[in-house]
Amino acid sequence: MKTISAADLEKQYQSEQLAIVDVRERHEFQAGHIPNAGNLPLSELETGYKKLDPDYKYYVICQGGARSATACQFLAMQGFDVTNVSGGMNAWSGETE
Repeated sequence: MKTISAADLEKQYQSEQLAIVDVRERHEFQAGHIPNAGNLPLSELETGYKKLDPDYKYYVICQGGARSATACQFLAMQGFDVTNVSGGMNAWSGETE
C-alpha cells in the first residue's frame, strides 16, 4: 500500500489540486477537515465508493491512519489508485475548515 506523511501531503496540497477522501464519520469530518476534501465515511464505503471516479488518484485520510489504511485496501481491490495518509488528521498541521 502506498503511503504519504501528512507533512508531505500538506506540501503537495499547497501546489497541486488533490483528490482527498476523508473516511471519518460525518460528525468528525464536520468538526474539522482539509479544505476541498470529500467525506465518505468508512461505514458507507462498501456502497459509497461507486461515487468515486476511477480515473483519479485519491489520498485517503482519517483521524490517525488506521481507518484510511482499511479504506485503501478496499479501494485498491476495486481498482482505485489510492495513497494512505499516515498519521491522519492527528498529524495534519495545515489549514482546516
